[in-house]
Amino acid sequence: MELLRTSRLVLRPWTGDDVPAFFDIYCRDEVVRWLGPQPRRAVATPEEALEWIRRGHERQADLGPPLGLWAIVPIERGGRDPIGTVLLMPLADADGPTDEVEIGWHLHPEMQGRGYATEAARALLASAAAAGIDAVLALTDLDNEPSQRVAARLGMEAEGVTNRWFGITTRQYRRVLAPGA
Repeated sequence: MELLRTSRLVLRPWTGDDVPAFFDIYCRDEVVRWLGPQPRRAVATPEEALEWIRRGHERQADLGPPLGLWAIVPIERGGRDPIGTVLLMPLADADGPTDEVEIGWHLHPEMQGRGYATEAARALLASAAAAGIDAVLALTDLDNEPSQRVAARLGMEAEGVTNRWFGITTRQYRRVLAPGA
């Protein structure tokens, strides 16, 4: 199943066939150092990569697209070999589920700096707007300047520093969506 297509990218679900690519991305400290709550730990084995993919499917089982965790695949790779993830997921805080939705992106280090994260996230934002999602947040590690630049390119407004999400301190960005955003 293909979620979206841009001029250069396909966004689609991660599958068991993607384990080698997933492992190659998420075994790297330079990728996982920015992701989620502490302790942050790289994927150690291909078997663990498959388990991470399975857990991602469980997390999004009750969600309808465009919500989900989507593999970013350059079209030039023939729809195979993902280079990263773009996500659109409901957020929960210490009090439980909220009405907030997070957009995020992770790329293989060799694929960074080519506009892939911005292109994938921009397409997902347009899909979110078409699905009636009013606004999205991007949460970045305080020191993750490349992701902060992506958020700015996406027209997201910096809202400051918060420790509301995931039990960590993040820099929060918001984008209010309009149909066709």
